[in-house]
Amino acid sequence: MAYLDLIELPEIVLVQEDKSWSRMESQSGVYTDKDIRVEVRKQTGSLGVSLSADQTPVSRIALRWNREIGEHVRLLGDHWERSYGDLQWAGIMPDREMPWYFMALQDGNTHGYGVKTGPASLCCWFVDAHWVTLVLDVRCGGTGVLLSGRQLEAAEVVSRKGELGETPFEATQAFCRVMCEQPVLPKFPVYGGNNWYYAYGHSSHGQILEDSKLMSSLATSSVNRPYMVIDDGWQKNWGKFAASRHQPWLPDEQLFPDMEQLARQMTETGVRPGMWFRPLLTTMDSPKEWLLNNPLAKAEQPEGYILDPSIPEVLESIADYVARYTGWGYKLLKHDFTTYDLFGRWGSRFGMGITDDGWHFADRSRTSAEIILALYKAIKRNAGDTLIIGCNTLSHLSAGIFEIQRTGDDTSGLQWERTRRMGINTLAFRMPQHDTLYAVDADCVGLTNNVDWKMNRQWLDVLSRSGTPLFVSADPKAMGSEQRKAVTEAFERAAIATAVSEPLDWLSNMAPSRWKSGGVISDYDWTDKGSIEACSGYFSWN
Repeated sequence: MAYLDLIELPEIVLVQEDKSWSRMESQSGVYTDKDIRVEVRKQTGSLGVSLSADQTPVSRIALRWNREIGEHVRLLGDHWERSYGDLQWAGIMPDREMPWYFMALQDGNTHGYGVKTGPASLCCWFVDAHWVTLVLDVRCGGTGVLLSGRQLEAAEVVSRKGELGETPFEATQAFCRVMCEQPVLPKFPVYGGNNWYYAYGHSSHGQILEDSKLMSSLATSSVNRPYMVIDDGWQKNWGKFAASRHQPWLPDEQLFPDMEQLARQMTETGVRPGMWFRPLLTTMDSPKEWLLNNPLAKAEQPEGYILDPSIPEVLESIADYVARYTGWGYKLLKHDFTTYDLFGRWGSRFGMGITDDGWHFADRSRTSAEIILALYKAIKRNAGDTLIIGCNTLSHLSAGIFEIQRTGDDTSGLQWERTRRMGINTLAFRMPQHDTLYAVDADCVGLTNNVDWKMNRQWLDVLSRSGTPLFVSADPKAMGSEQRKAVTEAFERAAIATAVSEPLDWLSNMAPSRWKSGGVISDYDWTDKGSIEACSGYFSWN
């Protein structure tokens, strides 16, 4: 489609106070309604959007540009946090929310429209035949924010006109660079092991050491050694509480008697130690005022307590534990579940509501986006040189803070169809974000006897050639000579910095099978031809 200039004042600005919307009066880029004031100002290459209000709680702002979209356009949107196997280029769907940004392809040209990373609002785009709409969610939880006269810099709108001869993939990469001017990236390629997709939380000090020795033996690089990440299951299990429902602040002394010693022993095997933790869920006694007042989150976690990160003491406590983990010697921290714990929903079920109405953080003077940004910065602040992987973290708020982002929902060591749906889709459609927003982690290769090696071998191959982080969950029982040889070769490729792969058929295939890596085109067949097993997988992967 023709390039739409959105770095112009919108024709309409709407504001939502509680559940009702009002059209704001306009005068030279200033839009008012009661004591609410929205200022839209043209800047060099961008459009700044600020909000202030004296007493009225504000929930959302909508900016609408009247633009003729034209025919035969295809649009690509992003996801709030991880993607869920559903990213695709598609035609106009007026009610399709496209978080953070969207790409538009028509007549061979691909243009980008979005907001810069790190906004103080949760931003989402809608496109129909005649209008482009940007909705800024400025709520505090599920209730309007109380700014009390403070001016909130809500978002900065940017766009990019596609260049002649570039592919849609190249155009998306280039636009990601526009949105994030200063990504924080690993200093070297990241690869290694993660025990989740074969252990699923059942592990021990001794088993992790064996996993570490295996990963070390498969890595030939003397300069860039692999990581071994201890995933969920190392933390204390309080009676009936499942391991996956625990605040991982304290180790299980029976299975993991000394986490600092374990990190040291892992290092001695030749790997870099890494560990998973869940910052906001605790079963430990905490001051009542530290707990999040979200009824939905409470209902989802009846056996634990969700902490409220708008409280300074909570952030200090989380930062202290991050410092403890790095002090133990862990060189990679993967933190998980924060979006789910705060909003009570996975990103796939956000919709425009994001969370239930009627609740708010303890500090009502800040938006959800501001509170989450402060949480992310607190985690990173005490990590030092330790790499951070954000999992179930909001994409545009993670960029510029965390080095690595888990960009898709879980793959599997049990069912190939789940890996096909989640892993391949996120690798392809969020690949342009790699090294432009953060390093893209499309999740693990679950090397187990439950998944056909013919399929996993291809998944391992495309990941190792992609230039993105590579993690394998290797069940020792499934590691025969062929598997060991293939992983060794994959680690050799993954240990060296390479240009990212490009999915060549992503315009028409949600699980692209043709990829270009280093100038070489490879074809993959993601279809499991095992009939009964494959068919059952379609209906049981979730």
